[in-house]
Amino acid sequence: MELAIQPVAESSGKRRYRTVEEKRHIVEETLAEGVSVAVVARRHGVNANQVFQWRKLYRSGLLEPSSQQRQHDTARLLPVTVVDEAESGEEQNASVAAPLSGAIHIEFPGRALVSVEGRVETALVRAVLESLRG
Repeated sequence: MELAIQPVAESSGKRRYRTVEEKRHIVEETLAEGVSVAVVARRHGVNANQVFQWRKLYRSGLLEPSSQQRQHDTARLLPVTVVDEAESGEEQNASVAAPLSGAIHIEFPGRALVSVEGRVETALVRAVLESLRG
């Protein structure tokens, strides 16, 4: 059983999510002859090192909107019902037939990434999620 919680770096509140289109636009500005990457980065409120990383991705063809990115941009929340184990005898039977391996990754944007691999007790996962919810 592996349970890993990775804290996300704290920011001054000025950090923002950049879309692929925004990143491409910033990178394309830096590709013009005689343009300083540092100046473009400052103008957009981005660290110059980050822009250099985006330039590498751009040149490798990895700064393209992927189908996964498009799905992420249009993701929806779905209703979830949490059922107490005592209320559902079927859940106990289902857990016996559950595979011994698997992984769950839950991201709390700006706060933490919770990764659960293998078999983990429900109570442990519930306790971790409850501690991050507040």
